[in-house]
Parts: sequence; C-alpha cells; structure tokens
Amino acid sequence: MKPRHLLLALSATGLLLPWRYNILYFANGGSVLPEVFFQAAFANALTTAITLDVYIAAAGFSVGVAMDRAVGAVRWWAIPATFLLGLAFALPGYLWWRLGKPMAEPRSVTARRDPAHHA
Repeated sequence: MKPRHLLLALSATGLLLPWRYNILYFANGGSVLPEVFFQAAFANALTTAITLDVYIAAAGFSVGVAMDRAVGAVRWWAIPATFLLGLAFALPGYLWWRLGKPMAEPRSVTARRDPAHHA
C-alpha cells in the first residue's frame, strides 16, 4: 500500500471509529457542556491520561500546522478539524493532503543559491 493511501485510510478510520463512540456518548445523555464533558473526560486515571495525551498532541500538531507556511493559508483547515472532528482524523488527513502538495525550499537555502541575492 502506498503511504498516501495508508494515510487516507487512517484518516477515514480516525473519523469513523471515534465518532461511533461519540454518537453513543451523546445518545446516552452526554454533553459538550464543560461540567459534563470534563467530568467524563477526567473520570479516572486512564481517561485522564488519554485526554491529556490527545490534547497535548493536538496542540503540538496545531503549532506544526501554523509553522507550515509552504502551502499557504489553506492549511488552517486542519486546526478546527483537529478540535471539532478529532486528532485521529486531522493528523493523518493533513499528512495525506500535505504529501500531495509541492515542497517549497526554505528561504535561507534559496537566498544562498540565488546569485542575484548577493549582488
């Protein structure tokens, strides 16, 4: 399997599997109201560890997206997707999307190779 196909499959799986459980959570009276949501997210040591792990990783991924200026402003789709749909969807989805974009050289490398730059 090609890496881009694997990333696309992981992104789809990262959307469908967690949202199956999100739907069950909401169907059983769950809520996104902070007092309800965070009580469930931090209900015990295991859910606390998983919640912290995901939110710290989501913050780090968001910083990486913000720094990835080579693809322009369209990259910002990944940050709301991370926090509204899930990191398991957005991270492989962003990598799939990003690998389909041309890579730009860093400015410092381009400036050193450009003879007109030193004139």
